[in-house]
Amino acid sequence: MKKPVVFGIVGGASFRAQYYLRIARELPDRFRVSGLVVRDGAKRQDMAERWRVPVLETLEDLLERERPDFVVVSVSGGACPDYLLRLAELGVPALAETPPAPDLAGLIDLHERLTLRGARVQVAEQYHLYPLNVARSAIIREGRLGDITQATVSVSHLYHGVSLLRKMLGIGFEDASIRGMRFEADVVAGPGRGGPPTEEKIVRKPRDLAWLDYGGKLGIYDFTADQHRSWVRSNHLSVRGVRGEIFDTRLSLLQSFDTPQPLEFKRINRGEWENAEGYFLQGIMAGDRWVYENPYAPARLYDDELAIAACLDGMASYVDGGPSFYGLPEASQDCYLGYLIEEAVRTGETVTSQRQIWSAV
Repeated sequence: MKKPVVFGIVGGASFRAQYYLRIARELPDRFRVSGLVVRDGAKRQDMAERWRVPVLETLEDLLERERPDFVVVSVSGGACPDYLLRLAELGVPALAETPPAPDLAGLIDLHERLTLRGARVQVAEQYHLYPLNVARSAIIREGRLGDITQATVSVSHLYHGVSLLRKMLGIGFEDASIRGMRFEADVVAGPGRGGPPTEEKIVRKPRDLAWLDYGGKLGIYDFTADQHRSWVRSNHLSVRGVRGEIFDTRLSLLQSFDTPQPLEFKRINRGEWENAEGYFLQGIMAGDRWVYENPYAPARLYDDELAIAACLDGMASYVDGGPSFYGLPEASQDCYLGYLIEEAVRTGETVTSQRQIWSAV
């Protein structure tokens, strides 16, 4: 039987780091955490008691205790570059949370000091690995929509949304002309990271919209602050091609030019009604066939955790000599376009992206 992938975590008390701990707990035959780096003494004790894994004070302590296959760096954008550089010097592959650096200068510096020197770094951008997005991508790859011309993403903020736009449009490092605007409106506050709201509160939230014109392909970015947690605001993704369209879970396809073929993406869960197999996502079907099959069934993981588990598997394959699944150049491009969206929204001016040094990789 294949041994589990072993990884360490820097920033082990962070909100995001605990996703990796839950995944390893649910999938012990596939993943094992060698240890966490937590600088705060009280938090170290709490994490050790809560997760029953080694909790260390420094990166050096982590690596001295056991050499993992790679290290997950789950710290702030400002702290991330230092850890990536230290791991590269030690020859340890790193999986960084997005963003890998806090600004354009930092992204350029990482490219010069890491990518060009052969450091093994990937970035845990998970949105394109959500089950429904994998299913959507399968339909696009099969050519069922024909040549893709437009995509609208209203799912998450800046680099996350941009990564989905590029994936759905099939865009690499091409330049875009970007226009943006902001609209503010009141809404009832929803849950936060700490849980459900404790009282009714009306808050004013900005809605940022941007149009990324790639010359023949259009990406529309649309995000309202905290929309992905709101109970009264919905996420949306659509992709339009010459021969068809994906609109959230609906597919408008053609059998031939004179015969429409409407389909739906259907989630197949076990554990519903009289089914006694346990509760988990088996996969997603379109019509009579699977377009996504859950490789982690029957573990009880929700979509974000399934996507992060796919990042861990992608990283393990990459460390073992496989292809990049989302490297620093891609992450840097998405962060860079996110900066330009912010500029276009703030100024009301059209801005145009310029090829950055990572586009040559």
